[in-house]
Amino acid sequence: MTVPRPLLLAGRLDQLRSDVHTTHRRQFRRLLDECERYRGEVPPAEHPQASITYFGPTAANLALAYRLTGQTHYLAELRRWLAPPVSFPHWGKAHMPDHDLDAGWLCHGLSLAYAWAGDSLPDDERAALRDKLILQGTRLYDFAVASEGDWWSSSYWQNHNWICYAGLATAGYVLVDEHPPGREWTERAKRNFATVLELLPEDGSNCEGVVYWRYGVPWIASYLDVLRAAEGLDWFADSPYLRETFWYRLYQAAPDLERIVDHGDCHDRRSGHSAAFYYKLAAEYRIPQAQWLANRVLDDFFWREAYESGVKPGVRPEAYQELLWYDPEVPEQDPGSLPLGRVFGDLGLVVGRTSWSPDACLVSFKASPGGGHKAWEASHRMAVEQGWTTLNAGHHHPDAGSFVLLGHGAYLAVDEGYSNRKLTAHHSSVLVDGKGFVNEDRYHVYKGLPHRHTARIRTATVGDGWVHAVSETAAMYEPELGVRQVDRHLVMSPRGTLVIVDESAAEVPRAWTWLLQTDNPAEPVGDGQWIAAAGSGRLRVTALEPGDTDDEVVATPIAANPTSSTPSLSLEKVQHTLRRTTGPWERARFVTVLEPLAWDDDAPSVISVREGDGARSVVVDVERDGDREIVAVQLDGKDATDALGAEPDIAADGFAAYSVAAYPAGNGPRS
Repeated sequence: MTVPRPLLLAGRLDQLRSDVHTTHRRQFRRLLDECERYRGEVPPAEHPQASITYFGPTAANLALAYRLTGQTHYLAELRRWLAPPVSFPHWGKAHMPDHDLDAGWLCHGLSLAYAWAGDSLPDDERAALRDKLILQGTRLYDFAVASEGDWWSSSYWQNHNWICYAGLATAGYVLVDEHPPGREWTERAKRNFATVLELLPEDGSNCEGVVYWRYGVPWIASYLDVLRAAEGLDWFADSPYLRETFWYRLYQAAPDLERIVDHGDCHDRRSGHSAAFYYKLAAEYRIPQAQWLANRVLDDFFWREAYESGVKPGVRPEAYQELLWYDPEVPEQDPGSLPLGRVFGDLGLVVGRTSWSPDACLVSFKASPGGGHKAWEASHRMAVEQGWTTLNAGHHHPDAGSFVLLGHGAYLAVDEGYSNRKLTAHHSSVLVDGKGFVNEDRYHVYKGLPHRHTARIRTATVGDGWVHAVSETAAMYEPELGVRQVDRHLVMSPRGTLVIVDESAAEVPRAWTWLLQTDNPAEPVGDGQWIAAAGSGRLRVTALEPGDTDDEVVATPIAANPTSSTPSLSLEKVQHTLRRTTGPWERARFVTVLEPLAWDDDAPSVISVREGDGARSVVVDVERDGDREIVAVQLDGKDATDALGAEPDIAADGFAAYSVAAYPAGNGPRS
């Protein structure tokens, strides 16, 4: 039999065997610990109803440990873990057997095991593994060809595409000498990923959210890794997306860096880290903060992520990639010197924090069409030109114009997490006659949606501790509602105070409902104020305009099955919604101040709102604990300095603001 080339290890083994005693000692220890864990587990003899993706990295870890050390007990353990998936008639049971994630994961991991340790397997076991990989690779390839233009075969922005094609390519490269049609697999995968890299947004963002970023995007790196090893082609250097994507992940980290901002489908608030992928991005793009975060995860976050994450297989089986992707030459640097805010234009994502400390306040505000602007435009173009369905943005919520607010170690204004029937009413958004976005109340709210239903961030500014952005979402509502305007002006101050001005209009009078989502019920405390407790923090809500709303706080249940491959898995939670309704009016304006507070902070605030000196402007003044913050918003996007009435600390399109210590008695504002 032909001995497959040791893909990813050719020319590296001697150096790696030396490095595991020095620079890679920590990563080597992780690999051996992971392999030791397998000894205490019993793999299923028959295919379970649940996902079997874990067999892939298990095989890769054991094969790498054997290849590095030569210790035969790793080979024996590998044989024990290879036997079940080789014997299963299909890979995947509950959903798309042989044609989806299980097949992609196993093609990748078992092919690496075949390349690294296949020559040490007994002849019959080696032949059985080879034949099984040929069978499963053929099934996966045939499905990709037959379904081109539909589902993952052409879903260029989707984790299923990246995982299945990366697995197919790995199998093709490993098997091609024994199975020449494997070259067709690798060529098809190459064409796919060339398109993927061309179509991914240059800002590095991901419409599926942090959890699916963590689950899916590393597979792009896995593919580029095997492509370079097999063909000598370096596509990392030509990928703006991968070059920038670490910043998306970092700025979607909660202030403690352990938890996440949970836009999109998120199993939980702790499923977000991949030390292996951070190492890879650090190595390819010399990003010291990525190197630092990888080590921070391993030092401080790893075990909690391993045991509490709802994403499987999870962080533990990535040991082989941690070792292979670690470059000790990349220096470490914490994020403390980075800007506090960042704008990701394609996803319409504006993020800012008051500092890089764990108790900082953070706001994440977003508005874009389904999949982000680039995907929206390209997918509609391909639908017209080729008749293809390429945008499968089922993990992207109807959340344009909504925000998440964290502070004092707590989630204050929250996202829904994971849901199967997605609703605008699950987000801190605006309803029109009680209705949210068009095509909602289903899993994939953007499927088949006409191009005109496009939301956007009109303008965004981050700097000097301030965050300002304006979203436009009127086009996302049912045309029958006649909505002409739903604009949200959002400002966060250096203290973390959030000022929100919502301006809406319709062709006929409508009821307008302003929504705020919290983990615990917001309790009314009088004078248009509510307090929502959140453990170490709490949120004070002050409604300034309008004054004649019908207000209620209701429980909002959320339910989901996050993976069709495991039908029994269910996520359920209840969040709480503050609903303020006014109208029916043709025009409505809500002015609201949200103050993040420590759990025991009872200091009162003096808050006021006035019309600015200029037309169509709003000035909000917040004084608390000896500090004063004044924000002017010009609703037409013009210069707001005159409305502010003083020289601003910061000014941009439609926005000006400053903050000062409270004025001594008898003194007015600075001028």
